[in-house]
Order: sequence, then C-alpha cells, then structure tokens
Amino acid sequence: MGKNLTRFICRECGHESIKWLGRCPSCGNWNSLMEESVPSRQVTGARNKGKASPTLLSEIALTRMNRYSTGIGEFDRVLGGGMVPGSIVLLGGDPGIGKSTLLLQAADYIGRRDRRVLYLSGEESAGQIRLRADRLGIESSAIYFLNDQNIDSLAGYLQELTPDLVIIDSIQTVYSDNLTSIPGSVSQLRECTARITELAKKSDRVFFLIGHVTKEGALAGPKVLEHMVDVVIYFEGEKHFPFRLLRGIKNRFGATDEIGLLEMSASGLREVIDPSRVFLSCKDPSVTGSAVVAAFEGSRPLLIEIQALVVPANPGYSRRMASGVDQNRLALIIAVLEKNRGINLSACDVYLKITGGVFLRDPAIDLGIAAAILSSYRERPLPLDMVYLGELALSGEIRTAAFLDARLKEIERLGYKGVAVPSGGKYGKSDFRHLVVTEVKNLGEFIEMLMEGE
Repeated sequence: MGKNLTRFICRECGHESIKWLGRCPSCGNWNSLMEESVPSRQVTGARNKGKASPTLLSEIALTRMNRYSTGIGEFDRVLGGGMVPGSIVLLGGDPGIGKSTLLLQAADYIGRRDRRVLYLSGEESAGQIRLRADRLGIESSAIYFLNDQNIDSLAGYLQELTPDLVIIDSIQTVYSDNLTSIPGSVSQLRECTARITELAKKSDRVFFLIGHVTKEGALAGPKVLEHMVDVVIYFEGEKHFPFRLLRGIKNRFGATDEIGLLEMSASGLREVIDPSRVFLSCKDPSVTGSAVVAAFEGSRPLLIEIQALVVPANPGYSRRMASGVDQNRLALIIAVLEKNRGINLSACDVYLKITGGVFLRDPAIDLGIAAAILSSYRERPLPLDMVYLGELALSGEIRTAAFLDARLKEIERLGYKGVAVPSGGKYGKSDFRHLVVTEVKNLGEFIEMLMEGE
C-alpha cells in the first residue's frame, strides 16, 4: 500500500494544489484551500482492476428506460417523467425546507407497490425518522432504516436487502475508510459519490442523495459533485411560507430547468395542480406597478405577476433592487426606457419583485417588467385582464417569444381577455377567438398602447 499524500483542496470548487495558496486559482475564493490527506493511486485505484474492451456504438443494444413514479406528479415532472433505474439524483436545499419529508413520502409510495426502500441516515436517529413517518401517516412495511455511515459497508446491505430505491441523508455525513479526512470534505464527497455511482450502474438501483446548500448557494459544497450525478434538483422556498419549488438544474434523462410546485401541509407535501394561480395575487384595479407575464419554465408556461415600485431618489444616487430577476437585467431595461423614450428614471429609485419567490430567466418577460415600471412611474394602473410578452432589444424593438402558442393557450385558459405580443410572432391566430391579441413593433408603440387615453 502506498503512503498517504498531503494535498490542499479548495472546499468551494475542488481544485487541488500541492502547496497552500491564499487564493484559489480556479474559482478565485480566498482562504478556501484546506489541507487533506489523500491516499496514493495504488489505494484508490485498487477497485478498478481489469481492462475494458472498446465496443462499436452501432453494436450496442438499445434499451428502453422503464421509469417508475414517485407518487408525486410534480416531482415526476422535474425528474423527466419518473425515476430511471441505475440513476443518481442529488436533491439539495436549505435546512428544514422539507427534503427528508419529500423523499419519505416517495419511499412510502414505492414501498406500497411491492418495492423495497433502504433509508440510510447519518443525521437523524431511528426514533426521529419514525416520528416523522408517523406524522406523515407512513406505515409501509417495505422501508428499511440504516444508521451506518460507512460507505464501504453499503454493498453488503444492498446484497442482503436487494432494495429498488436507496436514500442517503445526507451525502455530507457518509465516509470511506480509504480516506483519513473528515466526512463532508471534498475528498470524502468525491470518493463516496464515486462508490455510489459504481453501485448504481451495476445494480440498476435508484439512489437519492440529499445535499446541503452552502451560504453561497452551492449544492453539497463543491460544484464537482454535480458533474458526478445524473440529476440535480434544487428544493427552494421559504420555511415560513407553505409553497415549495422543485427546480431541475441537470437531467441526463429529461429536460433541464423544469420546475414543480408543492405545498407543505400538516400531513406532508402536496402537489399544486394549477401553479399559475399561485403566482397571481393582484385583484385591485386601482393598484399601480403590477403586470402579468407568461414565463416559460421547463416544458410549461406559468402566469406570474411582476410588481414594480418607482419613487423619487435621494440626491446624488438612485437605487435599483430586484428580487426574482437579475439586477443587471433590470438596469438594462431602465436604460432602454430612458434612451428611447426620454423617461427620467435616473432621478428615481426602482424596485422590482417577482411574486411567489421564483427566479425568472425567460427573456420574454422584459415587456412585463417595462410595463410594471411605467405603470408605477406614471401612477397609472394596468388592466387586470392583460398579459405582456416580448423581449426588449437595446434599440427599443420588441423581439418575439418562443413557444408563443403554448403561452397564449395558458393565458386564455385562465380567463384573460387581452395580451400584448411582438409583431410578426408565429401563432395560430384563428385558435384564440376569446383572446384579443395586440401586436406591437417597438417600445414607442407599446407605451402609446399603455398610456392610451391619458
């Protein structure tokens, strides 16, 4: 056996160095390199004996993915239609957000369908897990609890119990005897995840790994862990509010950026059947600075309310604050409004918020942001039955939005009467008889439409 080597590893990105550095050359973080003892290649490579032979791609047999459900429709949507045998899913979120509750409910559903589940917990005792299961009404006799944090013993338990689903809560608490570093270190995370990957691919079992979120928002510490798994899902939301958002970041078996909406109740998490209605709150026709957009998240459109507040700024400095969108994007839209229409927003503080706690990246919400800002600036309410779609170019032109037909169908389904869309957009005009579609070419036409009758 080779002797252990001392390396300095960045706890943020996983960069390795033979000497300590004040600043990581990979991610640029200061004081992030930690000293760890790493075994030599003779030790870590011992399990990779044998030589693989290359195979022609055309000779590999096509296999059909037989997915099976978690019992929660919104969870299945984010997974791409259900769980895939042999896959590894990394579920991350803030402490207390409901990660263990979600997976316990999925384990109960699977256990009731003649499948075995192994729940490995390194954070909670068997009594604590039992109390949570009792509160959720889980009585399945096919869920096995394990409190062994040594990943080297996992293969023996899998051979003994033959479970279909394995839940590890959390990946930061398990360790391997091959490494001398503490659980949760970069080396342990890499080694343990590599062992789990090997077990998953050989046995066609589904593994769920629960990961913690750091103060910077990274999942399970270093980003290198996200590249080792098949699916990465963020569990977002405020602990003091009932709604939770599942957001797919990576998925080798389905679409990325898919979202699912759940509601926390006394009996556990419940899926929200109509997410669009959750993000719409404005019912007062006299309220200014409120606009509705149809954002496309994953494979479906969501109607979401955007709120803006424009107030006089203190002399010398104006503030721009955004919640739910990139702050630089807000500054860009303000600059376009000032340049093309001469609106003096430089003398005002501008605050923007997306309701529901979601973060939107869809460029088609630009027109809704501009409408909300203009409404608050002019103190003129917008129609409650109007939706705004379109990307705002730096020249003031309004560019078309993708998936326009799907957005218009959702708008009509929720009972809205009008929608402003970019001119020249491709959609079935005869399919929307109960919806007044107004096409606008540029920012000037759009502002005239908003302020008509002023």
